[in-house]
Amino acid sequence: MHMRTNRLALAAAAIALATAMVPGTAQANHSWNNYHWARTANPFTLKLGDNVDSNWDSYLATTSSDWTQSTVLNTTIVPGSTTGKRCAATTGRVEVCNAAYGQRGWLGIASINISGSHITQGTVKVNDTYYSTAKYNTPAWRNLVMCQEVGHTLGLDHQDENFDNTPLGTCMDYSNDPVPNQHPNQHDYNQLVAIYSHLDSTTTVEQAAPTGSGRATGNSPKSWGDQVEGSRARGHSTYVRNDGNGSYIITFVTWA
Repeated sequence: MHMRTNRLALAAAAIALATAMVPGTAQANHSWNNYHWARTANPFTLKLGDNVDSNWDSYLATTSSDWTQSTVLNTTIVPGSTTGKRCAATTGRVEVCNAAYGQRGWLGIASINISGSHITQGTVKVNDTYYSTAKYNTPAWRNLVMCQEVGHTLGLDHQDENFDNTPLGTCMDYSNDPVPNQHPNQHDYNQLVAIYSHLDSTTTVEQAAPTGSGRATGNSPKSWGDQVEGSRARGHSTYVRNDGNGSYIITFVTWA
């Protein structure tokens, strides 16, 4: 595993967005910079807005069921508040989308808005331009990428980012073989317990019906902000964009 950058901040940022990774080994701690949903009790329920078509419904259902095995959170699928093509974020929940986003080079992206260390909203996009090809149009690839991108919106980083390492049996692993890595493993569930071991005095998790959608995450690096980690050659990248008023949008990209 490569050494991850220790700078994950914009020039005027008031928050530290850095993590360190050890080359060649899986991470013992794969929290994504302690990003988490604020909540006043565990387990909490996070809504996943369903903006996917019938080709993805079963994979979203599997992902939701998998992450709900956690003891600190549940996910529930609700009607989406946007369109697959636009995939605009909704405060307090995660919108999950699919569309043919074009030959952009990526299989999936996960974006979260953060205020301090609190996640306020998130989006997941899976790119049908690639899932219509023989290589990626398989249950294993669809399960892996859907599971991984939703996992990011919960506050998880990757356990391993070396494609040539032995698969770890988790969707939070990068691997050339998706078959063993379609679902979370116990280490993911343990990490969620660690991330959500404290309670907050407020909540960023939406309880009522959504009132509208926010800004959409674009489909190209120009719209994602500054690249702060990874590269297309490494198979993954992280971008940061200042959204104003102390809010940042962090985008994880899984390249094809």
